[in-house]
Amino acid sequence: MVSARHLRKAYKNKLALDDTAFEIPAGRIVGLIGPNGAGKTTALKAILGLIPFEGELRVLGRDPRTERDELMRDVCFIADVAVLPRWIRVREAIEFVAGVHPRFDRAKCERFLAHTQLKPQMRVRELSKGMIVQLHLALVMAIDARLLVLDEPTLGLDILYRKQFYQRLLEDYFDEEKTILVTTHQVEEIEHILTDVMFIRDGKVVLDNDMESLGERFIEVLVNGEKTADARALKPIDERALPFGKTVMLFDGVPHAQLAGLGETRTPGLADLFVATMKGTYA
Repeated sequence: MVSARHLRKAYKNKLALDDTAFEIPAGRIVGLIGPNGAGKTTALKAILGLIPFEGELRVLGRDPRTERDELMRDVCFIADVAVLPRWIRVREAIEFVAGVHPRFDRAKCERFLAHTQLKPQMRVRELSKGMIVQLHLALVMAIDARLLVLDEPTLGLDILYRKQFYQRLLEDYFDEEKTILVTTHQVEEIEHILTDVMFIRDGKVVLDNDMESLGERFIEVLVNGEKTADARALKPIDERALPFGKTVMLFDGVPHAQLAGLGETRTPGLADLFVATMKGTYA
C-alpha cells in the first residue's frame, strides 16, 4: 500500500522527516505513534500529496507529488471529528462528501444513519458528542477507499465515544482489502485493534513491528530484589522503580528462558514500550 525510502522534509528550523523509511502492506491496521513534533503529521501529509518532499514514496503504486488526483480516488483522509463545521446540517455533510469523493456510497451512509437518532435537518451544533461520532462514522464507512488515513480522529471525545469509534470502524469498515493508518496519543485505546505499529521520533522510524511478533521480541520482568544485578547484566532497554523496592525491566530480544528466573515475566503494554523508546535510551 505504502512504500517510503529516504523521505526528507525540512522546515525553517526543523527536520521533520529525516531519511525516513517504512513499508505498509495491504489489509493492515497500522498505528503511527510519536510525541508532538516527531513527524507524524508530516508523514501523513506526504502520503496524501499535501506537501513537497525529497525521497521516494509510492502510495497504491502512485507518486503523491504527481498523481494526487488519481490517488485520492482510492484514499480517504479523516482528521479530528471536531472539525465538522458547527453550522452544517447532517444532509449537507452527506451532500458535501458525495460531491468530493467518487467512492462515496450515499445509500450506505443513509442506511447507517437510519439506526441512529440523527435526522437530515439537524445541525452539528445541536448534536451530542456521541451523535457527532455516529455522523463521522457514517461518512467514513460509506467511502470505499483502499487506504484510510486517520489523524487523531477522536481528539476531544471522552473514552466511551473513542472506543465506539474504533470498534465500529473495525467491525463495519475494515477488511483484508483495506488498510488503515492511524495516528493518536491514546495508545492504550487502539492497541487491541492494531496489526502493526511504528514509533517515530525526530523524523525517524525507530520501531516498526507487527503486533504479533512484538510480544515475542519484548519482555517485561518484575525483578526480584536479589536478582537486580543479574537482570542489569542482560542490558535492559529500560527500567523503572515500583513501591516496596520492586523494579520493572524491559528487555529486547533476550530469550524468555534467560529471564524466567529473574522474576515475573509479562508482555509489555504498548504505552510502556513507547515511553521506553521515547526516552532516547533505545532506538
